[in-house]
Amino acid sequence: MKHYLLTALFITSFSFAQELTLERANGLAGLPLKCMQQEFPNKMGQLIADASELGTPQQLHPAFYGCFDWHSSVHGHWSLVYLLSKFPDINRKEEIISKLQVNLSKANIEQEVAYMSKKHEKAFERTYGWAWLLKLQLELERSPVDEVEELAVNVKPLADLIVARYIEFLPKLNYPVRVGTHTNTAFGMSLAWDYAVYSGNTELQRVIKENALRLFKDDADCPFDWEPSGTDFLSPCMEEMAIMQRVMPEKDFLKWLKGFAKQLFDKNYNWEPGEVSDRNDGHLVHLDGLNFSRAWNMYRLVSQYPKQFGHLIPLANHHFNYSLPAIVDGNYEGEHWLASFALHAFEEKSYLSLKM
Repeated sequence: MKHYLLTALFITSFSFAQELTLERANGLAGLPLKCMQQEFPNKMGQLIADASELGTPQQLHPAFYGCFDWHSSVHGHWSLVYLLSKFPDINRKEEIISKLQVNLSKANIEQEVAYMSKKHEKAFERTYGWAWLLKLQLELERSPVDEVEELAVNVKPLADLIVARYIEFLPKLNYPVRVGTHTNTAFGMSLAWDYAVYSGNTELQRVIKENALRLFKDDADCPFDWEPSGTDFLSPCMEEMAIMQRVMPEKDFLKWLKGFAKQLFDKNYNWEPGEVSDRNDGHLVHLDGLNFSRAWNMYRLVSQYPKQFGHLIPLANHHFNYSLPAIVDGNYEGEHWLASFALHAFEEKSYLSLKM
């Protein structure tokens, strides 16, 4: 009877949540398509050693120069590969494949590797851009689309470089970065962990697990009420929970979580989405990303522990549905990156729906 009621809760909750239909996929694909080869405006993260290193975004990053900055370009490419794999009949399929082939050519990736191999660029995109590159590589490797197979081979050297960077960097990090923006340590470790598991890289798994436990195992009473900070696009509490969910055995994780986030066990727990006051402001619109971050982590938690956390589905949907309609509102400040966040939330929700 309890199982029946839980299943009914899942079905009811999902009926009120938006689904990733082909029509919505076509709309979301249009956003990275529009900007993946749009060079300006552009925010560079370059450390310039001398005048010889000056160049336009496309000259410096021929693969990932569009969508305002390097990391947004990377996860824009992930979005397109993900949608291409999930929807064989997606509109503009040939255009998607063509642009991916142009940007992710062997020569372009070789130049990206050369850039990141500079001694003074070892911290370039650490670890947010690193994490999304590994997520892109994972999607390239598992895609059933024939034309994507070559792209996975092309991008692999860059993924290998980033794997080596993770293995070198994480043991040196004495203290985690707990902000809700790019340098959040937990988020960067989670996507890297997923790639390590998929690719069977036991060394990367070992390094991530050892350092996640070292950095986070003693944490307790995460200040949920302190969220969000004004320009967060990641939830510090939920992202830390996410990496520990990945690396800890189930029994140990639930025990840890009761000390870290006891609120989540409360069946009446309520957490309001981050409210965006001005979506024309490139920083304030970050809060839409925060809502997706909270949602995808709640979906993953429920997926693994439906009995303990099934009550969080309506809360996850509330966050998800608050920000989803705003993605295609015509503001480049959000358009150039938010589709990826929405798709990642859709991705985690799809895993949950498979277990209903």
